[in-house]
Amino acid sequence: MLHVDMDAFFASVEQLDHPEWRGKPVVVGGSPDSRGVIAAASYEARRYGVFSAMPSGRARALLPPDAIWTRGDFARYGEVSAQVFAIFGMYSPDVQGASIDEAYIDVTPASPDAEHPVEIARAIQAAVDELGVSCSIGVASNKTVAKIASDRDKPHGITIVWPGTEAEFLAPLPVRSMPGIGPTTAARLVSLGVRTLGDLAALDDVTATQVLGSHGPSASRRAAGSDARPVRDRQPVKSVSNEQTFATDIREQSDVRAALSGLAERVAGRLRRSGLKGRTIHLKLRYGDFTTRTAQTTLPEAADSTDTLVAAATTLLAGLWRPGIGVRLLGVGVSGFGDAPYQLELPAEGEQPLDVRRKSIERTVDILRQRFGEDAVRFGGRRSASRDPRDRYGPGS
Repeated sequence: MLHVDMDAFFASVEQLDHPEWRGKPVVVGGSPDSRGVIAAASYEARRYGVFSAMPSGRARALLPPDAIWTRGDFARYGEVSAQVFAIFGMYSPDVQGASIDEAYIDVTPASPDAEHPVEIARAIQAAVDELGVSCSIGVASNKTVAKIASDRDKPHGITIVWPGTEAEFLAPLPVRSMPGIGPTTAARLVSLGVRTLGDLAALDDVTATQVLGSHGPSASRRAAGSDARPVRDRQPVKSVSNEQTFATDIREQSDVRAALSGLAERVAGRLRRSGLKGRTIHLKLRYGDFTTRTAQTTLPEAADSTDTLVAAATTLLAGLWRPGIGVRLLGVGVSGFGDAPYQLELPAEGEQPLDVRRKSIERTVDILRQRFGEDAVRFGGRRSASRDPRDRYGPGS
């Protein structure tokens, strides 16, 4: 198995497209004057202690005045990602994308004279280099070990864990190295004396379950270097969402509803472009004191209509917020997708002309936005509450 992880991907693409930024600290996402967060940081910026998911204000305090801040171009990142994944497909039909900038690749030799997996890793890295970006690769007998190995020698490294040495490689590493173990879980494990992956691997199934729940025994086996999971295509989309953080808390009903409508509108557009309809509508709201509340409702029928999503999200909002209360973040999401694919249909007999016109308008807006960008056209009365486009640091997932 190979795990290929792009090096500071968003920032690297920015430096590729702006050669004058090479060698300089580049920050993607957020703004030095807003309360957003960092989506990516170049390795030059990381030397100052700046990393992804860091609040913009904290990053600004660490970086020199000449650091470069850019909101980023996610469409462009998608283009380069497609080129990278095309390279992966040249070397194996079994590619599993873990995100826009990382993938697992099964390169198990099909015959004794097939190209060696290490040589394939080197060839992939060289081909990615030719695109103007770089990657680091872990080579191992399974996905867990390959994933951990890819992070051992960044940037532009290849780390090989030979069969039979998996447990030895993993044992001294901190438990935080295991994919799926976040900082909170890692802190709890350390408090119980489980500090390394070797410690985790030594737990029996009963203890592992007590410590980590139902996934404990599996995590323990993976920490010992055992992982039989195959490389498979990316799982079906389970939800579509979008959220927005505001530079200053918004309190007026007109601003909050406008922002909510804009988010619902974007989610509806993404649903239609993906051929999806969902029944469950989610609302996420973060107050000025960082308290976060969520709510959801289930529709009688799956929908992708902007009006339906706006109406449902507005109803949920009424249960969580009152005018005058500061709002720091809003998010709208849809899940509960049906199995049947969505396709455009002729209007049903008896359908009202207004419904027909509305669907036609939505399809036209989708096309315009796909070609000219999300802000190319807006429905009347729906505007962003943010006065500065830099406050919106990127789409949700």
